[in-house]
Amino acid sequence: MEALRGYDFMDNRPIGVFDSGLGGLTAVRELRRILPGEDIIFFGDTGRVPYGSRSPHIIEEYATQCMDFLEKQNVKMILVACGTVSSVLGEKMNEGRKIPCMGVLESTVKAAVSATKNKNIGLIATAATVASGSYEKLTSEIMPEANFYGKACPLFVPLVENGYFASNCEVTRLVAKDYLSAFEGKNIDTLIL
Repeated sequence: MEALRGYDFMDNRPIGVFDSGLGGLTAVRELRRILPGEDIIFFGDTGRVPYGSRSPHIIEEYATQCMDFLEKQNVKMILVACGTVSSVLGEKMNEGRKIPCMGVLESTVKAAVSATKNKNIGLIATAATVASGSYEKLTSEIMPEANFYGKACPLFVPLVENGYFASNCEVTRLVAKDYLSAFEGKNIDTLIL
């Protein structure tokens, strides 16, 4: 959220927040905590979730439609709270926009680099996010000596979006155990979700 510094918050228009699903509500909660006086419009594209199994072209098309919708709501800025869109579009999300748009890639990587003690960082994300290589690239730019390991986890989004996230949910536990086995022996101390 440090990227929000420098924007004109005297502007009374709301902040737009968009995600491919409902996970972006965590960003809304954080925005409400640090900017309690701001109005927020959240758009979760639950009709087309998940984005992570789609081509970069389709991800860009969907994201553009969602950002266009928020822009029509007269927001002063857009926070793209979707890791997949942030990693696939990057700075391209600002092309042709009259208002600033920011993603979650940079702040996430900076937090991971700051948190790691042994420079072994993992990423579990959608297939499109991992395939983009954006998290790994930015991590190596900020911390060249870091070891970075990414694992596509395509079942996580549908599990969460369908309510399979309770701590005692055996199906989710088995899927998580399978995915996380890719990190065995890597000595990861920081994991980006």
